[in-house]
Amino acid sequence: MSTNNASPGLAAIAGTGANRRRLPVEANILLILLGIALMFELLGWVFIGQSFLLNAQRLKIMILQVSVIGIIAVGVTQVIITGGIDLSSGSMVGLTAMIAASVAQSSTWTKALYPSLTDLPFFIPILVGLAVGLLAGVFNGALIAYTKIPPFIATLGTMVSARGLCKWYTKGQPVSGLTDQFNFIGSGIWPVVVFLVVAAIFHVALRYTRYGKFTYAIGANVQAARVSGIDVERHLIKVYAVAGLLAGVAGIVTASRAQTAQAGMGVMYELDAIAAAVIGGTSLTGGVGRITGTVIGTIILGTMMSGFTFLRVDAFYQEIIKGLIIIAAVIADVYRQKSRKT
Repeated sequence: MSTNNASPGLAAIAGTGANRRRLPVEANILLILLGIALMFELLGWVFIGQSFLLNAQRLKIMILQVSVIGIIAVGVTQVIITGGIDLSSGSMVGLTAMIAASVAQSSTWTKALYPSLTDLPFFIPILVGLAVGLLAGVFNGALIAYTKIPPFIATLGTMVSARGLCKWYTKGQPVSGLTDQFNFIGSGIWPVVVFLVVAAIFHVALRYTRYGKFTYAIGANVQAARVSGIDVERHLIKVYAVAGLLAGVAGIVTASRAQTAQAGMGVMYELDAIAAAVIGGTSLTGGVGRITGTVIGTIILGTMMSGFTFLRVDAFYQEIIKGLIIIAAVIADVYRQKSRKT
């Protein structure tokens, strides 16, 4: 009798200890961000004689630089949660920027691509850009859902084709002379506002709607999701369509901020977005991930790149370090998944 009474107490104590040891993934990532920021602050005083954190202009530039990556990462996070991957988002940024900019040119620009379509209201190039991103995402989703091509191969093909379309669209020439209304979207702090609004919308969508439940269910066990009545193919198209749409948003913001569009825009953005998602706790095996973690992961990535620039580390060393960070994040994810199974 005494043994039976003691067991629940011991289980409760053990459970309490386990709960104390387990911090939310976002809390752990936030601690990592804090540690990285303090490290650069210390190194700044030692090697440069300046503060890294107490420079408001530097922090503003850093946040602006990662806002576009963050917008893409929100879409990529949802794709990865389903167990997929999207390598085409960077090329979609370039393609969307080129097409949206081509219908956002001013009549004062003598080399307008479409002279009869100049001085259009700012919302028309925005809608055109969003439509391009959405259609590309639907194409990716349909290709993966109905042909069963691995997402890596399908989106790799789309990445290459989209980049070729960027170069073909204007024969490699940049698109400039954009209207002031269109350029306003990328001015000041607006890119950060767009990023935060997008992150908030999809945080709510993933956590509190059927869309989110279906997304996690497919990533956790696609067969179980199918048996439970989820139309897996249709939902995958939705998820990739969202990722394409957000790549379109990022392309519009990029063109507006630069006040021009070029075929080389968005190169390697997809890898930065994937890195931000993985650093933020999204599992490449699917079924695990949160938008809040991705936001923190994006800021971590931006902090590290800004910190290395602050310390005057050469650009090619920064790329090497970024690659090592991605590898470390994936290794951490593997061990995290093993510990959960255990």
